[in-house]
Amino acid sequence: MSVCKSLKGYTRKHERLADIFSLLAVALLFGTLYIVLAYHTPIVSWLKKDAVIHVPIAMALLLFDIFIIYMCLNIGAARFADEDESCFHTFKGRRAGSGSIGVMFNNWLHHMEQVGKKHR
Repeated sequence: MSVCKSLKGYTRKHERLADIFSLLAVALLFGTLYIVLAYHTPIVSWLKKDAVIHVPIAMALLLFDIFIIYMCLNIGAARFADEDESCFHTFKGRRAGSGSIGVMFNNWLHHMEQVGKKHR
C-alpha cells in the first residue's frame, strides 16, 4: 500500500486529526505573519548586521515555513481526494492550470466553501 493511500485512509478515519492539520496550517501562516510584522525592526536589524549569512538563513527559514504550511494543508485535504487522485494537488485551483492569481484565489475560495458544506 502506498503512502498516499495510507494517508487518505487514515485522514478519512480520523477526521479530527485532518482538521487539526488544516487548523495548524492556518495558525502557522498567521503566526508567521504576526511574528514578522510584530518584530520587523529587530529582524531587519539582524539581517543588516551580516547580510551575507543572515539573508540566506532567513530565506531558508521562510521556505521551510512555507513547506510545512503546504504539507499540513495537503494532509488536511487528502481525505477529500478521489481514490484515483494523488494526495497532493487536491485544490481545483492548481489543477485548472490558469496563471491568473485572481482566478486561482477565486477557485480556492470556491473550494473552501465546498469543504465547509461537506462538514455541515
